[in-house]
Amino acid sequence: MSAHVEPEPKQKDLDALVITYKQNHDPALLHEIVESSRGLIYYFIRLYGGDRNSQDLYQEGVEGLLKAIKRYDPKVGTKFSTYAGHCIMGELRHYMRSESSYYKPGVIKDLQYRVEQYVDNRLKETSEVPEISEIANALNLKVGAVTEVMKGGMVSFDALDLTKIANQNLESFRLPIEDRLVLTQAINKLKDLQKKVIIMLFFRDMTQEEAATKLGINQRKVSRLKEKGLEELRKELNQ
Repeated sequence: MSAHVEPEPKQKDLDALVITYKQNHDPALLHEIVESSRGLIYYFIRLYGGDRNSQDLYQEGVEGLLKAIKRYDPKVGTKFSTYAGHCIMGELRHYMRSESSYYKPGVIKDLQYRVEQYVDNRLKETSEVPEISEIANALNLKVGAVTEVMKGGMVSFDALDLTKIANQNLESFRLPIEDRLVLTQAINKLKDLQKKVIIMLFFRDMTQEEAATKLGINQRKVSRLKEKGLEELRKELNQ
């Protein structure tokens, strides 16, 4: 089921408004287009913003809408709401990434990318934005995981509610998301050099010799750091 965005006129009416505005640049028409697109803007605010200041995000969303109006070419055959959705999403995504000041692990980055790609593809296919529940089902996530994941980078990793970020069903040959996040938490508690060694050896498939060269230390020290790091991880995970 597609998301309900409100209030919005019938698509052909919005397309007609934009086409007419591009011909006469009537400020009243521009205001009507912005008001008619509020539902679309707030959909992406809810997706990206979570509990952030929606007024700041709304202004960014309007900026994306204005860019869409300026660049929209009806001859291409794309509905305006589809094109506007891409522009609004792009503007909010750029804003959120520029404002991002916290570390986010690879699993969060990957999930954010998958959410954005799904919304983007649904816009192209149907000219409508999907319900959050639809995104969750498509990506095998619990419903609360979608909006929690999209907060990543805007709040500290420790501030995320990891109990919400989980798979609906287990995936063959893959560690569940919740376990990957717990492992990430544990790795982040290691000392800096230990963490680098563990990541190089077990996530980047580097040999001890390659890791030693990269870090500017000898192979024996890499081995000691690996053993100490694994010992610390076992203690943390057992807790």
